[in-house]
Amino acid sequence: MRVVLFTGKGGVGKTTVAAATAVRAARSGLRTLVMSTDPAHSLGDSFEIAIEGQPTAVAERLWAQQVDAQERLEENWREIQDYMVQLMNWAGTETIQAEELTVIPGLDEIFALIDVKTHVESGNYDVLVVDCAPTAETLRLLSLPEIMNWYIERIWPVERKVVKAVRPIVSRMTTLPIAGDHVFAAVERLHANLDAVKGILTDEAVASVRLVLNPEKMVISEARRTYTYLGLFGYRVDAVVVNRVLPPEITDPYFGKWKDIQAEHLATVHESFEPVPILEARLFDREMVGIPLLVEMGDEVYGDREALDVLYHDDPIRVRKRGTGYVLRMRLPFVSRDDMDIHRRGEELFVRVGSYKRNLILPQTLKRMVVREASFAGDHLEILFAREPTRPTEGS
Repeated sequence: MRVVLFTGKGGVGKTTVAAATAVRAARSGLRTLVMSTDPAHSLGDSFEIAIEGQPTAVAERLWAQQVDAQERLEENWREIQDYMVQLMNWAGTETIQAEELTVIPGLDEIFALIDVKTHVESGNYDVLVVDCAPTAETLRLLSLPEIMNWYIERIWPVERKVVKAVRPIVSRMTTLPIAGDHVFAAVERLHANLDAVKGILTDEAVASVRLVLNPEKMVISEARRTYTYLGLFGYRVDAVVVNRVLPPEITDPYFGKWKDIQAEHLATVHESFEPVPILEARLFDREMVGIPLLVEMGDEVYGDREALDVLYHDDPIRVRKRGTGYVLRMRLPFVSRDDMDIHRRGEELFVRVGSYKRNLILPQTLKRMVVREASFAGDHLEILFAREPTRPTEGS
């Protein structure tokens, strides 16, 4: 199965490009589902039909879905939430307030990710096109599996053992609610689902991300940051779509300055993202909604290309042997040494870029080594691992 995710700053037209890609895939004979994880759903507007929380037939071999966050909350979080509400009630918080407080920001994005896993494993579709939330939310969405797994793998097993040991004692001494096995089981299911999602979205043979932007300074800057952070979390970008480019046939002097500015911005886009393919779509003279116009949009974006091909192969994070040591190589474009911090703690390597952090669990070979240096080679960060020098024995 092929999974293609579209993201970009709000208002750049990513929903339209995602819908056009899905239409193109369906017309090529592939069973295609286009799914929106954006809380401000506009996928239904693109197709000019009402779309539900479950896959809705749009055209032959084409279905669309707008994920219902509340419904997914009930399915995936209810058992955990019920226990958290009991704790807050015990501490004196009113039930309605407790229920609101236990809906952690970002849960809707987590459950949207689980829908990706569900559809991939179902075998009902050949292609899944995901219309992601605007850039900032998407970055949070894509980093959540790794962040949650870190806590679940390290903190949760310890807590479960402690609770099992003290439950008989605590239950006789206090009315404090103690988590039952069903709560732990619910958390472990969530962990397993998120781990599977991460495997899908970081598999180059299956998934890739496409950035949608407009030829505007602020939008390009946002896309550059997104590109960096996607590399930080190991997600592959295989194309950049520049939408709403003024076409050559516009000759009105009023737009002359705009065309000059766009030409400068397009040059910046090519300098920033190549060799990733840069696809362009002109500014149309109407809203591109409905199947016929989405077909036209797909032709405009992809031309003779196959929309579902992996358009660019990249490996954001690699480990290679160098001499007697190893180099961990991570793609981090548009970043200088001053923008980041790297440190090692036990088996983990912590990399911070701006406000985003990643905890890398080192493979066994690197765990036995120390970080010697970190430097940039082009747009890649290279971290050199080497063996600790052997200490001389006494008398030698």
